[in-house]
Amino acid sequence: MEQYKSEFIEFMVDCGVLKFGDFVTKSGRKTPFFVNTGFYRTGAQLNRLGEYYAKAINDKFGTDFDVLFGPAYKGIPLSVATTMAISNLYDKDIKYCSNRKEVKDHGDTGILLGSPISDGDNVIIIEDVTTAGTSINETLPIIKAQGDVNVKGLVVSVDRMERGQGEKSALDEINEKYGLETTSIVTMAEVVEHLYNREYKGKVIIDDTLKASIDAYYEKYGVK
Repeated sequence: MEQYKSEFIEFMVDCGVLKFGDFVTKSGRKTPFFVNTGFYRTGAQLNRLGEYYAKAINDKFGTDFDVLFGPAYKGIPLSVATTMAISNLYDKDIKYCSNRKEVKDHGDTGILLGSPISDGDNVIIIEDVTTAGTSINETLPIIKAQGDVNVKGLVVSVDRMERGQGEKSALDEINEKYGLETTSIVTMAEVVEHLYNREYKGKVIIDDTLKASIDAYYEKYGVK
């Protein structure tokens, strides 16, 4: 596992973003683990988060694209932090863009925040976590409505590695349905590999009991 991946897993734990217990996902699934990027709350945290996203994007897509689109609301700071990190790490100036939940009719009008999207732009979408792939159905029409653009791919922080609407993983379904390449900073398999029966800051985060709960979850919702 690349060093930035193991660092990111521990970073999520330190920030309280990666939690274990009893939760319900946006798609209604009861899950023993949850990732909430809303717990990145300081400038220093967003600076590091942007760097992890930037490295994952560079590994998969390089930096030959024009716009990083972050769907409202959580995608707004993600797009800003990551474009800043891409500039700092790779000396490439990428535009950031997000949507509004309501169209603004005065001042800076329209549905978009940040940079406009123009004909010919290559766009990558940045999100927090994709479970059943529901949010991408709302995001793509907004981007496509801006002109003749090429949506190259999707990057998320954690691939939960579970089924979407059918038997394939949510990210594989997105790839198949929309032709989007997908990537993540880490997968849940990498999270479990790194934390299982390993002491971190004096505590074993994923012990045998929690590992059994995670395994049971994937028996029900994992890719067959």
